Amino acid sequence: MTTTYYTATTLDGFIATEEHSLAWLLSRTSGEDGPLDYAAFIAGVGALCMGANTYRWLQRELGADGSWPYLQPTWVFSRSGVEAWPGADVRVTAADVAEVHAEMAAAAGGKAVWIVGGGDLAGQFSDAGLLDEVVVNIAPVTLGSGRPLLPRHVELQVRETHSSGEFVAVRYDVVR
Repeated sequence: MTTTYYTATTLDGFIATEEHSLAWLLSRTSGEDGPLDYAAFIAGVGALCMGANTYRWLQRELGADGSWPYLQPTWVFSRSGVEAWPGADVRVTAADVAEVHAEMAAAAGGKAVWIVGGGDLAGQFSDAGLLDEVVVNIAPVTLGSGRPLLPRHVELQVRETHSSGEFVAVRYDVVR
């Protein structure tokens, strides 16, 4: 079982604008059949987690009538609480990532735990020694400012790279 931060970033290292917009990402063409493309990745995911801002972005983008996009159990880390998503296996927690990780790993059933975002949440898993790899799809665009990919010092080692539509996909192992 691995814990993976799988995300997209701009060339200058931002996952969203200051206002949490992903317009820069949604206007791009991604790959569909490569080893690091989303379909291949999500097939190996057994549980996922995200921060409250990522969860609220999904609520805004998909709307109240939108169906939850994941089949896997999902943990939302939030200190202020979030609205439930009808029919979804969403578990809201304010606990430390180290306390929740074992529960997520058990629910994953041997598959990967996916840290959807944001960067600070991925950093918390890294700080706790629980982040195994980072898979980042780098878009050919810069923002100049925004929400950083990983606002921590984390040592990484490249394991593989692939072209993926307009993106370059890189899988890094976390060096402990």
